[in-house]
Order: sequence, then structure tokens, then C-alpha cells
Amino acid sequence: MPGVRSSAPVRGDSFSEIVVLMPVSNTCPFLLCQVQSVTLKKSFQGPLDCAQTLYRERGIRGLYRGTLLTLIRDVPSTGVYFMSYEWMKEKMRGDRSRTRELRATQILLAGGVAGMCNWLLAIPADVLKSRFQTAPENRYKNVLEVLREVLQSEGPCGLYRGFTAAMLRAFPANAACFLGFEASMSFLNWLIPERV
Repeated sequence: MPGVRSSAPVRGDSFSEIVVLMPVSNTCPFLLCQVQSVTLKKSFQGPLDCAQTLYRERGIRGLYRGTLLTLIRDVPSTGVYFMSYEWMKEKMRGDRSRTRELRATQILLAGGVAGMCNWLLAIPADVLKSRFQTAPENRYKNVLEVLREVLQSEGPCGLYRGFTAAMLRAFPANAACFLGFEASMSFLNWLIPERV
């Protein structure tokens, strides 16, 4: 296919991402809890050990526990991520040609703000997902029980636990991500020019 054209990065095929990457993603909250809590009864030697222990104790379902919550977090927030990035790029171009190249600082700004918009929407679902995944096996029947407990014990602010850290990380991480993406696309378009 001559020429490489895309306005935003693609995060991969959804089905393969769920099947292959979800068990890896789902072990992270357990490892984080191990680091944060001295009262945790289990100690993992790393992600592979964590996944093996989860599989041994909870079966294949243990590796996919919280998958629906991950989708609830990622689907809308990813949409907002790319929409906000494209919207900011369009506003920075103004009435000029759509092909006008943006400066690196403009791409960094658009990418950083897009990352912050993403996490602003994703944090409540991420809080619920992490609590659901790291809770003892039969503590919660569903996500509504987790939501009810968070709201009763901490109020609505409990859904935004970790907000400051997420925002501080979101801007530089996503600014760099989009700058790298745009630089890669420029290089590929130079390497494989579009035939008219």
C-alpha cells in the first residue's frame, strides 16, 4: 500500500488484545499492592510468578478477572483520547490547510492534553477495577458492590484516588507518545511516498 496515512495511533486489534494482553495487564494491580502493602500475605517474584500463582489459585478466570471493568475504562477513555488529540490539532491549524505540519511544541501540547483527558475519564473505572481485582476471591459479586463500598466509605472523591499522580504522569508520557508517533509517520511518509 503506497503511502502511510493515519491521523492517530491505533491500539491494536481488540480481540487479540483481550486474549493475549489482559492476563498481563491484570497481574499489575497485584504487584502494585505487594509494593504498597506490608500486610499482604503473598509475595510475588515478578509478573510471571504472579500470573502463575493467580492461575494456580483461581484458574483461567483469575487471569481475566476484571476484564469487563478494563473495557469499561478503556473504550470510552480511548475514544476521548484520540478525539481530544485530533480536536486540538485541528484548532491549532486554524483555517490553514489540513496538511499544514504542526510544530513539535504543538504536538507535545495536544498529546499531553489528550492524555490528561483520557485519564480524567478513566480514573473512576480504574479505581473500581483495581479494587475488584485485588480483593479476596469472594468479597465482591460485581462492580456495583465495589462502587457502593467506595461511595459509602470515601464518597465521590474516592473514585478519583490517585488523580494527582495520574495527571502528573499523563501529560509528559502522552506528549512524548504522540510526538514519537507523528515523527514516525513523517518518516514513513517520506520513505513510502503516496502515489497520486
